[in-house]
Amino acid sequence: MLRARAADFVEICGLLFITAGLAVFPSELIAAAKSGVELCLTVMLPSLFPFFVLSNLTVRLGFADKLGRVLAPVMRPVFNVSGAGAAALALGFVGGYPVGAKTVISLYKSGRFTKTEAERMLAYANNSGPAFILGVVGTGIFTEKGAGLALYLVHALSSLIIGILFRFYKSGEAAEAVPDVSERRESAVRAFIGSVGDGLGQCLSISAFVLFFAVFIRLLFLSGAVGAAADLLGVFGLTRESAESLITGAIELTSGVWKIRDIGADFSSRLALAAFMLGWAGLSVHCQVLSFIEDSGLRKSTYFAGKLLHGVLSAAIIWLANMLGAW
Repeated sequence: MLRARAADFVEICGLLFITAGLAVFPSELIAAAKSGVELCLTVMLPSLFPFFVLSNLTVRLGFADKLGRVLAPVMRPVFNVSGAGAAALALGFVGGYPVGAKTVISLYKSGRFTKTEAERMLAYANNSGPAFILGVVGTGIFTEKGAGLALYLVHALSSLIIGILFRFYKSGEAAEAVPDVSERRESAVRAFIGSVGDGLGQCLSISAFVLFFAVFIRLLFLSGAVGAAADLLGVFGLTRESAESLITGAIELTSGVWKIRDIGADFSSRLALAAFMLGWAGLSVHCQVLSFIEDSGLRKSTYFAGKLLHGVLSAAIIWLANMLGAW
């Protein structure tokens, strides 16, 4: 009862905070919303929509099953999941957030995964795509492709390590039976029409989250909340600019990594900060993933544990590489 009342109090305070912000800073927040719309139209929709359609087609046409049969000898001993997980892992690496999680949920709902296998894969199959890391972060922020390549390799390596660690998740429980889905596939026309419609709906849902968090982060800056939190993080040795970037990235990935440009820290520190943000992904991405998980019955704890570990492990590898003189 006490926990429920505390949650209600926090929710009410949050709603009042946002309402007050809309009243006090209307023009600034409208500008933030316009920036969010531009980001969705120019970056999010063009980059994510094709991969969502591809993800849906992979499952609907039965390609995940065929790939699974080929790669089952690898996926089962290494990651302790059925071979169908190869499709989710591959699409997660190529398509970017949140394609990997979406594919895992689709495979689970269609009977290709057991509940435990889906929860394992949620911890590591949802990753940032090469286009974002190499283009936006590597070239756009660090102004060199080498930095983007290093970040992507570290990002992928950390994901695979986490996958190996999570193979032991619920390993002591009795194995669940996976339904026989070898004959489940739709006609090409039906699969294409359904995949395009579902893909557009998923993109619109994700764009709504991006738009909200663009406004929310701007409100946090205008209210001084980010500045106050950044000062508190100063006790850990972070500069104000680094702390503000970290806080922003913990909420919304794109905004956070973009602020790294304004940090005066050394190259390796900025690279480690970017690696953590890319691994953690941000609350905006998490909300997008939760929109898929919510009605699936899957536990969310493995997903959040995996993303936090991904961020910490990625930053640690960058730090270790710097200590060994990699750059």
